Amino acid sequence: MKKVGINAIGYYVPNLYVEMQDLADYRNIPYPKLNKGLGLEQMAIPDANEDAASFAANALLKLFKDTNLDPTTVGRIYLGTESALDAAKPTATYAVEAVEKELTKTYGERCFKHCDIVDLTFACIGATDALQNCLDWVRNNENRKAIVIASDVSKYQLLSTGEYTQGAGAVAFLITHNPSILTIDDVFGVATKSEGDFFKPRRTFAIKDLAEEVLNTEKISPFWKETKANIQVFKEEPVFNGQFSNQCYNDRITEALEHFNIQKETNFLLDWDQIAFHLPYSYHGRRIIFDNWLKWIKINNLYDRLINEIGNYSEENKKDWLKKASKSTLYKTFVKNKIEPSEKASSKIGNMYTASIFMAFTSLLEQAYNQDTDLTNQTIGFVAYGSGSKSKVFEGKIMSTWKENVSKLDLFNTLNNRIAINVNTYEDLHNEKIITPLCKSKKVVLTGIETKENYEGLRYYNIV
Repeated sequence: MKKVGINAIGYYVPNLYVEMQDLADYRNIPYPKLNKGLGLEQMAIPDANEDAASFAANALLKLFKDTNLDPTTVGRIYLGTESALDAAKPTATYAVEAVEKELTKTYGERCFKHCDIVDLTFACIGATDALQNCLDWVRNNENRKAIVIASDVSKYQLLSTGEYTQGAGAVAFLITHNPSILTIDDVFGVATKSEGDFFKPRRTFAIKDLAEEVLNTEKISPFWKETKANIQVFKEEPVFNGQFSNQCYNDRITEALEHFNIQKETNFLLDWDQIAFHLPYSYHGRRIIFDNWLKWIKINNLYDRLINEIGNYSEENKKDWLKKASKSTLYKTFVKNKIEPSEKASSKIGNMYTASIFMAFTSLLEQAYNQDTDLTNQTIGFVAYGSGSKSKVFEGKIMSTWKENVSKLDLFNTLNNRIAINVNTYEDLHNEKIITPLCKSKKVVLTGIETKENYEGLRYYNIV
């Protein structure tokens, strides 16, 4: 089988963040609930001139600069996002246009002239869909190269149960033959079922009722409860049911794992050296895989070891027994060895939606590089999920040359040198009350939105 996979990685994370301790204190939430319970430390916050297109552009630009890649050799740039800026014009076009301007100096005008560009959307799994699509395309011709970008803004209503899981950023990766970082098998386990666990609907209002509701603050509905400077009928903040979404996530990944195993018989406990999950919050992977882990230890004759540590299971003590099992030495060792390295970046960024699974993988690579751990020939399992709902499970093998690109990432140093903002500033950014950017660093940003007739709403991006 032809070796196809990830040859290089670029990323972008906003330069602003909120300390989770500060948010917890401000919201009167016990900090240990967020930190020890969910693994949250910091939350990335977009600046006033940043969005999914600028994130994607900066991640893409880093990828090109780190690799000196000739853009005329790239045939596809596919973007996975659920933070689209337009219902027709792909967000990817804005990102690629901004990068093309910068690369013109070296490669001439229209250097992406023959590059196929598109957005793929399916909640948090859209970039995984883009990855599978591009892998198949590259596999059919050894000269083909593709880039997949995952870029999103995770934004929830203030004071909601999703608020402290927010995050933002992008990851871009180059797909080629004979990749230097990771080869990816062509087997994908898939599970799909239409669910309403999380969605961003179009909402309809009678013009008269809308005017009355917006102007009459005494009768304002929950939809308008955040006092923003501008009114949008489309709302970035989703409708969601966290508990139901967790159940959907658990059900879909279980089905996808089974589908993967049908195609390629796999002992997930032994065959996978590391696992990268879609992470709505840092510790979500270790929580969501627990039920499947119980099945895996039975298959591998390790169940008796668990019983010896915590006692026998019974329906009467089910809840208490499961809690003990999740805190057992056997499970803690599994988490430490196979999941923990991929969690660190998420704890400092928050939920990146489509990008979270790929940031988890990047975190794993950077952790290993910094600790001088050799990942060569290790098999990485990927467990992706998107609300609505769908899961995809796939695996890859780390190449002996993986350190070459990873040495240029400098991920944790970048995260450690961001700017902390207080909760009041974060709330003003969230409510779009701040229009002057807080950061003055050279990067791709939104520089304007057209107001002229026939072009109203068209967005412009440049490096400033």
